Amino acid sequence: MARGDGRLNHDLLPGEKGPQDACGVFGVWAPGEEVSKLTFYGLYALQHRGQEAAGIAVSNGEQILVFKDTGLVSQVFDESALESLQGHIAVGHARYSTTGGGGWQNAQPTLGDTAGGTVALAHNGNLTNQFALRDMLAERYPEKPRPVLKGRPSPSEIARGNTTDTAILTALFAGDPDHTLEATAAEVLPHVQGAFSLVFMDEHTLYAARDPQGIRPLVLGRLERGWVVASETPALDIVGASFVREIEPGELIAIDADGLRSTRFAEPKPKGCVFEYVYLARPDTSINGKVVQEARVEMGRVLAREHPVEADLVIPTPESGTPAAIGYAEESGIPYGQGMVKNSYVGRTFIQPSQTIRQLGIRLKLNPLKHVVAGKRLVVVDDSIVRGNTQRALIRMLREAGAAEIHVRISSPPVKWPCFYGIDFATRAELIANGLSVEDIAQSIGADSLGYISADGMIAATEQPKERLCSACFTGEYPVPLNDLDRLGERSMDKPRIPITPVSRHDTHQGAQQ
Repeated sequence: MARGDGRLNHDLLPGEKGPQDACGVFGVWAPGEEVSKLTFYGLYALQHRGQEAAGIAVSNGEQILVFKDTGLVSQVFDESALESLQGHIAVGHARYSTTGGGGWQNAQPTLGDTAGGTVALAHNGNLTNQFALRDMLAERYPEKPRPVLKGRPSPSEIARGNTTDTAILTALFAGDPDHTLEATAAEVLPHVQGAFSLVFMDEHTLYAARDPQGIRPLVLGRLERGWVVASETPALDIVGASFVREIEPGELIAIDADGLRSTRFAEPKPKGCVFEYVYLARPDTSINGKVVQEARVEMGRVLAREHPVEADLVIPTPESGTPAAIGYAEESGIPYGQGMVKNSYVGRTFIQPSQTIRQLGIRLKLNPLKHVVAGKRLVVVDDSIVRGNTQRALIRMLREAGAAEIHVRISSPPVKWPCFYGIDFATRAELIANGLSVEDIAQSIGADSLGYISADGMIAATEQPKERLCSACFTGEYPVPLNDLDRLGERSMDKPRIPITPVSRHDTHQGAQQ
């Protein structure tokens, strides 16, 4: 599928699955503004983080209305849907399923009943102790009856088996009848482990929270008449919000008519995801003061110093390989060129390719410029290699176009370990870097040579201290305990034992009377 920002690297082959992103979250508190439309455009800017489902919840102070469905943001919402979502607070979500199935019932925001009304929650990341949290849920709320609204499980039913870690978290936030949502969240969050950047709300207040490691990004922005929280800074830009700061690791913020207040539920232990710099985040995103585009160009420069080669032309694998290719060309002095043309109109399609088209494979989305690559010694720059199938097909295509030599350069180290914090890589057995040397991988994909950037070189390009970054997918050193390791990564929560049958995409919930 085409990514929301046009980057095709890992989706060039029909049926091929590359590293799938964590989700995108967005929240806004802005009386007098069309918050549903602000959220729509915010999610549009975050579409690259999840393309399976999208949803928006809006509060008008008395009730919360939710609209969600499978598909891209532009496919889920139209003008009439957004017009029906009237209020002054909204939270939104663009989903890729790293735990739980990808159907309607697992789209977010999720709903739950609180002591004073309703909670709607959107989550970016993965929890690593979701089974322990489910046990906590069972102990706390063993007999709470199902809410009146069909399609939403009670805390006790979630405890017996729902399909997402987000549903468990929502139930824990919502289940305490004796405390406010804010008090319950502050009490529950210290028990939550893993990666979580959250935006959630009740009828009156917008909340945001980030795990103590700050693995996934989350930023705060200011509108003329309100506040915005989003996964990445471009979502602030698109709605005209000015960047204020990042939500701190271990911080819980609340925004209502009294303004913004902040509390800490845990001491910060920063371990931001380095793969955000390599591939996940948009190039125009700023993380910890570093623009991602600049980091990727610098990775290319480092790569040229670490793995020089005599060649005639540097070309990227469109499109997330482009910044690193520019850096490689600048540092090496080898001319940068466009060796392939992307079909700009190939997006997510529900039409399966025919056998003939499947055999053509990569040509559905890319075509080489034969007059550019023929007879040339090429440096082909990509951001990462997962299974190697995409690179193998790409190199074959360039050979057929007449390339004399093909030297592949990768702006991240070999991916050898799965991620349990919100990126859905292939399984460890499928990762080509496990069990093969660099020379063997080069031979497998058909390259004349292959060079990966060093871990130190990659980290230096981010200008972040090594101890403040998570690079577990490259090193296997996980900063957050994997308490449920035997069950993580198995999608063991994909098949709920309690069936949840949605009534419609449009879900209204009246807040409880005070």
